[in-house]
Amino acid sequence: MATQKPKKEESFLRSAIEFVVLIVVVVLATQALTRFVVSKDIVQGISMQPTLEDGDRLYSLRHKAVSRNDIVVIDAPDSPGDLYIKRVIGMPGDTVQVKNEKLYVNGKLQKQPYLKKAFMTAEIKSESAKANRDPATVPFTYNFSLKTLTSTGRSTVPKNSYFVMGDNRLVSHDGRDFGFVTKAHVQSVVVWRYWPLNKMTIY
Repeated sequence: MATQKPKKEESFLRSAIEFVVLIVVVVLATQALTRFVVSKDIVQGISMQPTLEDGDRLYSLRHKAVSRNDIVVIDAPDSPGDLYIKRVIGMPGDTVQVKNEKLYVNGKLQKQPYLKKAFMTAEIKSESAKANRDPATVPFTYNFSLKTLTSTGRSTVPKNSYFVMGDNRLVSHDGRDFGFVTKAHVQSVVVWRYWPLNKMTIY
């Protein structure tokens, strides 16, 4: 018995349907990935200099566990609908204090390799010139503790919350101004700067 070959029209239609289905699946998978797993972000502003510059492009992971010194994208506590990018300084239960440009967490001196001396000196010189002040009187990070900040008013970081600051402490609008950031308002944790290419970095 001879078998009948599928007609060319049916074969083409089947291939076209399979292709459309594949495209739909890819689009839906990409949307799900960017909505629930990965976030693409563009840095705006200078509050994270010198670590991140205005226009840098980043990938960050949603639902990644937050650790001290992570760079995070957060829902702006004082500007609904906006996002901030900051560094986690205090974890739940931590005390945080800055004294004479030194950072102490739970009373222990912390290393801050992301703060660059040359950058700090240049920023102090620039900002003091704008304010017509003696650079010697302008700190890069003013002295504070969580308890002395009006935005926090307590000695330790609350449960399920974080204390964040920008690396450019002299100009950054951060936890010193708006207080603690709850876990629910951490959108993602930065893991990769992919642009510019010559500054590509994995965090």
